[in-house]
Amino acid sequence: MEALLNTGSTIEEGRLAKGGSKNTEDYMLECAVCWIAPEDFEAMGSPEKVKITSMDGKHTVAVYTKRTDSVRCGHVFMPRAIWANVIVDPNTFSTGSPLYKGSKITLEPTNDEVFSTEDVVLKVYAGGK
Repeated sequence: MEALLNTGSTIEEGRLAKGGSKNTEDYMLECAVCWIAPEDFEAMGSPEKVKITSMDGKHTVAVYTKRTDSVRCGHVFMPRAIWANVIVDPNTFSTGSPLYKGSKITLEPTNDEVFSTEDVVLKVYAGGK
């Protein structure tokens, strides 16, 4: 499924991040998640996890799902955290800030592992070292 990715802070994400809890399971469960509209969620078979891929196909991350009326069909939301950063295009188009809102992505149900914060750094950014 193609969708537009929007990212932003949530109250819990902010509380955990500012409180120094980025390496905790609570942070992962709050932030390694994709909020999906009920119609889109059901059309995908109500998956527990999805694999999100950037439109250029270069960047992929597996996250948990959250069925919610807080997003519209064709849009998904991810809390501002390392999992969303894997997908967000780093190009700033001379603005100094990447496209945190409205990035085109694809998502599909998956059984892939959802990596912890540390594993995202080691396996995604450091190339598995």
